Amino acid sequence: MGKKSGKKNMIYCRRCGQRTLTLRGRTCASCGFGSSKKMRSYKWQKARKKSVMLR
Repeated sequence: MGKKSGKKNMIYCRRCGQRTLTLRGRTCASCGFGSSKKMRSYKWQKARKKSVMLR
């Protein structure tokens, strides 16, 4: 798309290596670098183990 090709709003994160570090906010969307010292993680991200029903 011609004239829209030169702009970028996400760059590679120094801590996690993914392309989720925003240029405007200076924070990483995947690991939280720039806003906190702890790694960004939530309980809902972790997959639940499926319980096996015995018959």
